[in-house]
Amino acid sequence: MSSTDLRFADRAAHRAFLEREAPLPAGFRVGACGLEFLPAELPRPARMNLLLIALDRPTPSFAARFTRNAFPGAPVVLGRRRLDAPTVGALVVNNKVSNVCAPGGLEAAERVCAGAADLLGLAPEQVLPASTGVIGWRLPVERMIEALPAARAALQGSSALPAAEAILTTDLYPKVRRAAVGEGSIVGFAKGAGMIEPNLATLLVFLLTDLAVGREALRAALATALDQSFNRISVDSDTSTSDSVFLLSSGRKPLPAPGAFQEALARVCADLAEDVVRNGEGVHHVLRVAVSGAAGEAEALAVGKAVVNSPLLKAAVNGNDPNVGRLLCAVGKVAGAAGMGLDPARVVMRVGGEVVLQGGDMRLDPATEQRLVAHLRKAELYASAPSASGIFKPPIDHPPHERCVEIAIDLGMGWAAATVLGADLSHEYVTENADYRS
Repeated sequence: MSSTDLRFADRAAHRAFLEREAPLPAGFRVGACGLEFLPAELPRPARMNLLLIALDRPTPSFAARFTRNAFPGAPVVLGRRRLDAPTVGALVVNNKVSNVCAPGGLEAAERVCAGAADLLGLAPEQVLPASTGVIGWRLPVERMIEALPAARAALQGSSALPAAEAILTTDLYPKVRRAAVGEGSIVGFAKGAGMIEPNLATLLVFLLTDLAVGREALRAALATALDQSFNRISVDSDTSTSDSVFLLSSGRKPLPAPGAFQEALARVCADLAEDVVRNGEGVHHVLRVAVSGAAGEAEALAVGKAVVNSPLLKAAVNGNDPNVGRLLCAVGKVAGAAGMGLDPARVVMRVGGEVVLQGGDMRLDPATEQRLVAHLRKAELYASAPSASGIFKPPIDHPPHERCVEIAIDLGMGWAAATVLGADLSHEYVTENADYRS
């Protein structure tokens, strides 16, 4: 996972960083537009963004991974069917409505894809869909088809930033990352703030490259990169019905070495995954949990996920309260339930570099408590401050830094390791999800 410590003094500095990350690889164009519609399920005006991601020419080199949720959205169902298509020429993406378990959802997704294909001179099966937003609502298909020409007219090949902005829902800010490889590059942008524990085979990720990588190699590289990044994050332990990650190659630039591509793709995915957690709904602290000494990687990953998904620990971190007994409880719970055979005397736990458990005993005193509080406060993105209405809102719309609450757990059982990223639990998260549709 990424371990950078970027710092942004204000929104302008963050925007400048995004613009430096956003130049599109050769062979791609993106265009977005907005539209208003009246949801059939809740008849009051709503607004949707519609995005086209188009290649200059269709490519056989494309990959995708989708949610493991047993109630997949219609775009996921259609996307899976089209993975065997000879070529892909475009993606059509919308926010606001996820098209999950909505009446006529599959037909709606097909119609929108067909409308985009007609405008771009493609066959309908050469267009992949993606949707995010409210579950159960129907797509406003007619309004979307009417708006598609505006999205096509906005197509440009210079920056991915308009696309990253168009797919946002409850996100505070867009997320864009890039890596240069030889003569080419990989650029990725993502949407996601809540309902985040991807478990990938409401998260959408688009990865574009101009490097000439074949279909099978592209799909293998994506699977490896996802297992080390998006599959190791959690904001709230809920796996969305719409999680989708796409990787497309225009093939316009030579590939210097397969290993270089894999390394760069892993870096882009890791950085985007951390951006998603840092931009999570109501997140004040990002937790980086490094588990080592496990008997196997699955055990290490399970312990890391148990820590970042513990409501008690998450709430304590939000309040800058180093109640590390909750860390002990979370690790012991998953180890006991899984029958890991953990020996408490061999486990070492650290928070911010401070030893808090060793030899089966907690190592706490007033000085250690003060240093732990200082570590939590240094990692805090912002402090809660109630507005005049009493509703908690984040006071900034950019990440001030990339610091994390650093937790290290050595299980003393073997050589396997895994690092998981998670988030605290705040007033803002509860407010956001209590009022999500109202």
